[in-house]
Amino acid sequence: MSKNILLTGCSSGIGHTAAHFFKEKGFRVIASARQSADVASLKQQGLDAVQLDLADEASIETAVEQTLQLTGGRIYGLFNNGAYGQPGALEDLPTEALREQFNTNLFGTHHLTRLVLPTMLAAGEGRIIQNSSVLGLVAMQYRGAYNASKFALEGYTDTLRLELTGSGVYISLLEPGPIETRFRANAEAAFLRHIAVEQSRHRQSYRQTLARLQQPGPSSRFSLEPDACMAPLLHALTSPRPKIRYPVTRPTVMMGWLRRLLSARALDRLLLKAGG
Repeated sequence: MSKNILLTGCSSGIGHTAAHFFKEKGFRVIASARQSADVASLKQQGLDAVQLDLADEASIETAVEQTLQLTGGRIYGLFNNGAYGQPGALEDLPTEALREQFNTNLFGTHHLTRLVLPTMLAAGEGRIIQNSSVLGLVAMQYRGAYNASKFALEGYTDTLRLELTGSGVYISLLEPGPIETRFRANAEAAFLRHIAVEQSRHRQSYRQTLARLQQPGPSSRFSLEPDACMAPLLHALTSPRPKIRYPVTRPTVMMGWLRRLLSARALDRLLLKAGG
């Protein structure tokens, strides 16, 4: 019998690639997306799909009910992939913008995980994979809201891993660096919605931020396609001893080492040169 997995954020990028990848590998995939049009598109592509908005608890609850109906009450795997980035200096960021960032990137993930966990615990097996980021390891300027949400997700996951010890349910962190997705377009929309560029002392840097977000092509010379995340995801779902963390892309591996080797001030100087 194929194992059932629920994935969030499947309209594009890593989630979209993972949904098709795992279906090809023989999993029973339930893909989810926030917009009804994207759900319809996923169904047209031959996937089972449900609508799930991580910023809306009622939507999460309905999606889990629908998923359990589709899978006969069992969910083996959960890939908490859905997220977005809110750019902007923290001093310019309305509290509501920070709240929205956490609603999607952490609180929604928590609500979904709590709803799915009972079926895993009852079965004595399950896999949860959290899509974190290199920015859950190190901070960069003008990315404070996203940094904070991913740092929080890392701590949340470390705690849940300890609490799940001996249950048969394993939880892992995927830590991508630059991956080619619609992330920049979504970040630009969030930036323009909440940041008054010309009223800020950071306006010159913001103009550079906008140029970076609008630039076509790879966001970095280290950028990889979403396919780079598939082997780590498969290992996390199938290995009898899944890893705690799966760094993906050279920047994540490098920052993991530099965080251990450099002093905090030396790391700050490096990150100030890299950011902006």
